[in-house]
Amino acid sequence: MDIKNILLRRLESSPTVNGFDCGDADLNDFLSTDAILYYKVRLATSYILEEKEKGTVIGYFSLANDRISLTDFPSNSAYNRFRKQYFVHGKMFKSYPALKICRLATDSRFQKEGIGSTIINMIVASYKNDSKAGCRFITVDAYANALDFYYKHHFSPLSKEDEGAETRLLYFDLEQL
Repeated sequence: MDIKNILLRRLESSPTVNGFDCGDADLNDFLSTDAILYYKVRLATSYILEEKEKGTVIGYFSLANDRISLTDFPSNSAYNRFRKQYFVHGKMFKSYPALKICRLATDSRFQKEGIGSTIINMIVASYKNDSKAGCRFITVDAYANALDFYYKHHFSPLSKEDEGAETRLLYFDLEQL
């Protein structure tokens, strides 16, 4: 799909989703029932990608503030190894700012057309080039069946503790670009 034919819109009121179905009931339900509520109580902001001509929703994503914290690691030494990898001469903090991808889905009719990659690239470019606040990392609790997608986009597991779980905490370093 040509990016010129896609409109990005922040959801601030009840969405018209024109039969959106990504094949995952939880992700479908979030868009139709929870996305606006999360926006109103400032837990997450959702964005939809839609075809300009038809208004068909082809994908969506939700973002929230996050952090990579000492408590995300199995031990202080594991956290210190992580910290020293990225902040050799920096002050030691108990957490570092991150942006969380809470949800990301593409309608089944548009899967395998690069929409998910377009979304990841938009998020990374937005925070790399125009972050309104300090933000070093992007995090995601990736479903097991989406791990390869995130690995392809240079996300890494934060620890080995959640290996084999239904979801896995991954991170992307915005400075790696």
